[in-house]
Amino acid sequence: MRPSLLDPLFAPVTTLPGVGPKLGKLLDKLLGDETRPARVIDLLFRMPTGAIDRRPSASIADAPIGDVATFNAQVTEHRPAPPTKAKAPYRIIVEDETGDVTLVFFHADVRHLLQTLPIGAYRLISGKLELWDGMRQMAHPDRILDPKFAATLPAIEPVYGLTEGISARVMTRISAAAAEKCPDLAEWQDPSFLAKSGFPPFFEAMQALHHPPDLKAIEGDTIARRRVAYDELLASQIALALVRRQQKKQAGRATAGDGALRRRIEGALPFTLTEGQRQALNDIHDDMEKPERMLRLLQGDVGSGKTVVALMAMAAAAEAGRQSVLMAPTEILARQHAERLTPLAEAAGLKLALLTGREKGPGRARVLEGLANGEIAIAVGTHALFQEGVAFRDLALAIVDEQHRFGVHQRLLLGSKGEAVDILVMTATPIPRTLSLTWFGDMDISVLAEKPAGRKPIATKAISLDRYDEVVGAVGRAVEAGAQVYWVCPLVQESDTLDVAAAQERFDALREFFGDRVGLLHGQMPGRDKDAAMSAFVAGQTRILISTTVIEVGVDVPNASVMVIEHAERFGLAQLHQLRGRIGRGSTASTCLLLYKGPLGPVAEARLTIMRETEDGFRIAEEDLRLRGEGEVLGTKQSGSPDWQIAQLETDGDLLAAARDDARLLIERDPHLEGPRGEAVRTLLYLFERDVAIRLLRAG
Repeated sequence: MRPSLLDPLFAPVTTLPGVGPKLGKLLDKLLGDETRPARVIDLLFRMPTGAIDRRPSASIADAPIGDVATFNAQVTEHRPAPPTKAKAPYRIIVEDETGDVTLVFFHADVRHLLQTLPIGAYRLISGKLELWDGMRQMAHPDRILDPKFAATLPAIEPVYGLTEGISARVMTRISAAAAEKCPDLAEWQDPSFLAKSGFPPFFEAMQALHHPPDLKAIEGDTIARRRVAYDELLASQIALALVRRQQKKQAGRATAGDGALRRRIEGALPFTLTEGQRQALNDIHDDMEKPERMLRLLQGDVGSGKTVVALMAMAAAAEAGRQSVLMAPTEILARQHAERLTPLAEAAGLKLALLTGREKGPGRARVLEGLANGEIAIAVGTHALFQEGVAFRDLALAIVDEQHRFGVHQRLLLGSKGEAVDILVMTATPIPRTLSLTWFGDMDISVLAEKPAGRKPIATKAISLDRYDEVVGAVGRAVEAGAQVYWVCPLVQESDTLDVAAAQERFDALREFFGDRVGLLHGQMPGRDKDAAMSAFVAGQTRILISTTVIEVGVDVPNASVMVIEHAERFGLAQLHQLRGRIGRGSTASTCLLLYKGPLGPVAEARLTIMRETEDGFRIAEEDLRLRGEGEVLGTKQSGSPDWQIAQLETDGDLLAAARDDARLLIERDPHLEGPRGEAVRTLLYLFERDVAIRLLRAG
């Protein structure tokens, strides 16, 4: 149960003073989602983006021109617009002994102004002060107060991102009200780390962020924000550590083979394994032979040979008489894995079967029977492998390809298909170390850094779309010389319909030049049509494949040596790198053309420059993190990815490493979170909504 102390924070925003149904609806749109309305905690964790200094100047003469100024003055004159100029503003003169200021009001409510600023009254006025024809003036002051209410004007006023219908003043007021609801909570941070970092208590940090004592408290990377960012990272890392402990604790089974099948597969390979592949296999076999469950991430750049490592790991399970599954995020990729691995598996006498949502009837029944009786050693498929009707005789190893497309929850589901299943996760998206801690903090990591021998470098060029005709000519020459070409159409926006329209349009245009040699592939095509389009390209019947980003992950056509990416400026770096990785897989030199529409913004220009300079996926990933921030590194925010509210991995990478170490140590010392600090940590997990981890504690 969530501690009752936190209930005021998880109450709807309409429980705050001055937030009625109308304002509540606007806040729901801004901060809520389809499952729940906006809550007080959503406002609390929405950090200010800046601050305004509203400390009063000693006099009008001292008030800063061109900036927000606050001063005391007496109202001396009202100047209505002349009858002949109905649209002219209403002006009010205020002054003190050092000078005067003209307050300017367009579309004025005159009666309201006569009440608010009566002649002879003294007022505290705050707003942007400017010079107009050498005279001081202020259009529509932000604040006009009777001096006796001066204490209600914050000296430093935080500024928040706004949404339609909510003014800055209202947002500041309700955010301050949310901060008032923050309880003083027991300390969950490690005392020595807290002292070394100089962090204030959580309650004080929240107050400093929403009621800043000075500009320093809000501008730049403040100690208060760092404190709360660390809390968020710590909650996440503790939750991951608990998931990990739960998986490790469910007694594993040692899976030890004699190496015979692996030797046969290695003998059938047309190349020798790289040093990185051998090291990764050693890591995996060491894990599989231990009585604890394996939970390992195999991270390798495009074309670094992860699939072979996966097959060797599955062969090790087969040597021990047990089964394996390899799960891919798309049907195209699952089919390709099956086609590529079947001959190698057969060379070792292993039976491999494919299972996707499309297998129906007697064929599907045969596969299910073979999995249940153990005749099939390796199953390759999509999330169809999760379904209830799929049972294994003795599943030892589950391999998940492109992990970021699956959440932690799906990983656990796959692991539940057998007793103490070892889990190996593969990704071709090179991930900076800080991010791999975040997405995969519950895993051990193996990295394949080098590419297999014989891979040729890819020449990458950025070309303006104005030269489209030249590009079509170059593609024609490449096709005549025997090459095959991918032509990827732009992500018009995150809309399948528009992406398809763009691909269809390019397909129609290129058909006029190249006729039947042009194929089309996009995500909205029926599965059979997708397979047919891909098969025709693999077989060389079509020479140019117009596609949306469905070809991004894993598709392998060794003869494809030209990649055209249209509107490359609209793609993220990781995606450009993945797409480019579809070529350069054969023996011929390859070319990637990045077509862009100018003028380019600084980020797009930096991306295209990096793509031209390097093929190193890890360097590209680090640059992507720097240019875009962590939420976007893997494209659209994915189900398995963290969604930070306060932490920013560009600046808080050091905190993430500290949080990970602290979480591991804490779970080692107090695995059930029962001690005094453990109790406080439970509150932290509820506060940052990582309480699924507490359910794992209860599950034992």
